[in-house]
Amino acid sequence: MRVLGIESSCDETGVAVYDTDLAGSAALRAHAVYSQIALHAEYGGVVPELASRDHVRKLLPLVRQTLAEAGLGVGDIDGVAYTAGPGLVGALLVGAGVARSLAWALEVPAVGVHHMEGHLLAPLMEDDPPEAPFVALLVSGGHTQLVAVDAIGQYRLLGETLDDAAGEAFDKTAKMMGLPYPGGPQLARLAEQGTPGVYRFARPMTDRPGLDFSFSGLKTQVLMAWRDSDQSVQTRADIARGFEDAVVETLSIKCERALEAAGTNVIVVAGGVGANKRLRARLQQMAERLGGRACFPRPALCTDNGAMIAFAGALRLQAGQHNPPKVEVTPRWDMATLPAV
Repeated sequence: MRVLGIESSCDETGVAVYDTDLAGSAALRAHAVYSQIALHAEYGGVVPELASRDHVRKLLPLVRQTLAEAGLGVGDIDGVAYTAGPGLVGALLVGAGVARSLAWALEVPAVGVHHMEGHLLAPLMEDDPPEAPFVALLVSGGHTQLVAVDAIGQYRLLGETLDDAAGEAFDKTAKMMGLPYPGGPQLARLAEQGTPGVYRFARPMTDRPGLDFSFSGLKTQVLMAWRDSDQSVQTRADIARGFEDAVVETLSIKCERALEAAGTNVIVVAGGVGANKRLRARLQQMAERLGGRACFPRPALCTDNGAMIAFAGALRLQAGQHNPPKVEVTPRWDMATLPAV
């Protein structure tokens, strides 16, 4: 089954083709992502109306490009998957409208995919994928969640952030220190030049039971340290390293607790912050110490992309699930309400 996947929940336009007749990573026949970073940079954040308009401009050319790279014509598609939520309502409607129109014209089924389920399942596209049960850390600019995965489509929320998500904290901290938008990746690169231990910040909410997160206080600590420093190039790098170490250790501590609570030793990590090299190394070491494994998608599939939507959609279409022929999105959507596959 060849499934076309469309992602348009925020500021990336993603398209992919996933072929269930192929095995492992080869099943992803083609994928492409267009980022709107340059469009939103002058505003310091995503402008929803501009994002929607840019999806309108870029989506159909990206569909044509991706199909050509996959060596397929539009008539070779057996199903269409699209992000139905959560996300920006205008941006979601662009992707849903194109997807439903294609499915109607081709007389093939279409399914709306939960954006975070797409992220959660992305590591399963790699060779030697993990099998449920496992714990998933969903860590991005908008989400920081620990989810127990009993089976595909059967999810239990173990903990989540009470304020800023980890990626949001990265971006806001970078902005405080004058780094260009988007600041998170810039801060991570800067941290590579920092000296460990020069600045040590709190590991929030690790001194008490529970699996919830909070990063707003850490962000304030960094702001105070930055204001009181000489603000030199090396100091900026040292503060960035101290901040990154605090976030990575906090996530690692909570992940280990979540594995114990769920009774498994397999951790799956997905979302934009999942591309962070130091986080990957720390969680890999933790999982190996527990006799388990840590699984990640390739870095290109950590940020928003059409591949994860095509894959998640393919699993549901193969299970006979699809949506009625109308354009409908769900900007706020609890993943626990999804049906099992």
